[in-house]
Amino acid sequence: MKLKWILLLIPAIILASYSPKRTIKVKGTVYDHTGLSKLDGVEVSVKKTNISVKTDADGFYTIEVPSAASVLIFKKSGYETLKRKVAAKKVIDVRLKPTVQPEVIEVEEIVEVEEVYEVYEYSVADDKAAMKEKKAFNNMRPAPMNDATVNTYMPVYSPELQDNEDYAVIKETGFQRPVKAPLSTFSIDVDAASYSNVRRYLNNGQLPPADAVRIEEMVNYFSYDYPQPKSNDPFSITTEIAPAPWNEKHQLVHIGIQGEKIDTEDLPASNLVFLLDVSGSMNSVNKLPLLKSAFKLLVEQLRSEDKVSIVVYAGAAGLVLEPTSGKEKSKILAALNQLSAGGSTAGGAGIELAYAKAKEHFVKGGNNRIILATDGDFNVGASSNEAMETLIERKRNDGIYLTVLGFGMGNYKDSKMETLADKGNGNYAYIDNIQEAKKVLVNEFGGTMFTIAKDVKIQVEFNPANVQAYRLIGYENRKLNDEDFNNDKKDAGELGAGHTVTALYEVIPTGVESSFASVDPLKYQKNKEVKKNNFSNELMTVKLRYKKPEGEDKSKLIVNTINKPAKVNKNPGVNFRWSAAVAAYGMLLRDSDYKGDISHEEIITLAQSARGEDTEGYRAEFIRLVKSSRLLAKSE
Repeated sequence: MKLKWILLLIPAIILASYSPKRTIKVKGTVYDHTGLSKLDGVEVSVKKTNISVKTDADGFYTIEVPSAASVLIFKKSGYETLKRKVAAKKVIDVRLKPTVQPEVIEVEEIVEVEEVYEVYEYSVADDKAAMKEKKAFNNMRPAPMNDATVNTYMPVYSPELQDNEDYAVIKETGFQRPVKAPLSTFSIDVDAASYSNVRRYLNNGQLPPADAVRIEEMVNYFSYDYPQPKSNDPFSITTEIAPAPWNEKHQLVHIGIQGEKIDTEDLPASNLVFLLDVSGSMNSVNKLPLLKSAFKLLVEQLRSEDKVSIVVYAGAAGLVLEPTSGKEKSKILAALNQLSAGGSTAGGAGIELAYAKAKEHFVKGGNNRIILATDGDFNVGASSNEAMETLIERKRNDGIYLTVLGFGMGNYKDSKMETLADKGNGNYAYIDNIQEAKKVLVNEFGGTMFTIAKDVKIQVEFNPANVQAYRLIGYENRKLNDEDFNNDKKDAGELGAGHTVTALYEVIPTGVESSFASVDPLKYQKNKEVKKNNFSNELMTVKLRYKKPEGEDKSKLIVNTINKPAKVNKNPGVNFRWSAAVAAYGMLLRDSDYKGDISHEEIITLAQSARGEDTEGYRAEFIRLVKSSRLLAKSE
């Protein structure tokens, strides 16, 4: 019997003596050697084990290690391998140095273009300067975009004067009567610079100037859930109609275009020229240091078949890096790291040189693009908006596209950069922080860098039997003459892979009394009477023209008819509600004559109902900005 009890106790004794091995959870962030850029894809492993993870898009990692004696190994191609002992630390942030250290690169004299460019040399910034940049950069980071911070107003920058900034004057489009003006014609716009620039003002505790608010760019800052194209055309068209939130008697027509999404590995090879402003005006923490960090994010997206050249300009223009394969990331990063700011701004000379290099290494069937990064403050050579427009128009016929990235504040020249992008068959974004750089150059890489349709124009014809008056919301700088729609020589906007474009029309139906549609009887000619026609169910016809990115000069026509709604749409979709909320907010910021009785509170409620998944937090951030501007408006 005693033996039996002993046998029964043996398993309990064994279990009591066994203690499961406890692990330690370690997390942290991996930066580059300056501490300004977070590195994704870094392999973080535990020495002498098979345990490993990789950093995410924000350079963050979490790993469980066997003990405090464990050693973490940080490894990434193009950077020196680093080891760190865990000890008692639960958070381990590290910086990785590039394997090729930055060196002074002699800039060769350029004689291939019309002008001769002087030799321009750049010195390596020392570690102390990099540390200052890092400290200043930390102070300008925005609040994390999540639910916990939506209700918090947090400035991004220290206050700085904006009195030398330059914006093109916007004259808001008024209501048109179809009996006199049945056609509305405009070029699409995928730029989103206005939204991030407005955000910069609000985060700095200021309401933006009215002309800085381009409503179509604010609406198009956000992506929408439109269906992928199913026909041979590279995009789909979606429409929806519901009452306008700011005037329930009026209808709002939502037109959405979805560009075809293309996997990165299926994109054509790129011939990129980084055209970087390193003049004295770029010598502040939210300009050149942020610019360098942004372009490092872009470099990480490059493939071996992609090639990059770097052209810089200050008092003169120079070549810093000959065409280099995307697989040689350390060489490209070294060239970026060595740049410093100083001198005047010969922007015209820089553009000439960049186009010469892009043409010299042109890739047939590929993505040939110049990426200009600047604050727009050109002061040597061609510098006026008209001169820059002429210069770019001469260059765009070579099949080379232009992306413009704006940086900084105080002397920011928005009007000049918008002109450059519009005339250069390209797009324009404003980079106010590293998260915006990631959005433009990583999250929207295909849309920013690869064009799937060019010279995209829209023309809408309104049926006077059902439409008393209409107006296009935004797109004031994108209007075309009606005859330009069928003119294939007339330049228009470009659509990138995966990009969405949204346009909104406010419509006053026939029979609705409105002060905007009131016109006195004519004295010298008869008033045109609206007669019934054979299209009594139709509200409008949407026509769209586009060309393929290369090889064709003749456009293709797409025609869609939109019928008047059979009944009031009391529950419009998420896409409609979100675009309406953003448009209404833009009208409030501009103090538009057409804003109706909409309030900040109503905009917030409408936006909250249309947040959707919001995985990146952009929509939560918008709601926070509306709340911030409500406080600023009350304080005025």
